[in-house]
Amino acid sequence: MSAPEPRATPRSCIFVADAEQRAAAEATRDAMEPLLADAGFGPITTQISELGTFHYAEDYHQQYLARNPTGYCGLGDTGITCPTGVVG
Repeated sequence: MSAPEPRATPRSCIFVADAEQRAAAEATRDAMEPLLADAGFGPITTQISELGTFHYAEDYHQQYLARNPTGYCGLGDTGITCPTGVVG
């Protein structure tokens, strides 16, 4: 009998289509991370990956924010806003 597989932890990812989008995502991450660290938060773990073939998720995953106007758990909890002017 084998041990059960560990549950996958949901992770966030930004999918970029080109170098300009990658630079914008990295600049935003790099601007926010020290602000979050100064406030006692851990590092940003969002992956930045190349966009491959796109597939829509199941219908019940679509338009999440329209159905949940208060947003995702964790958004807004930091009290920190992203600096403006990070990306050109």
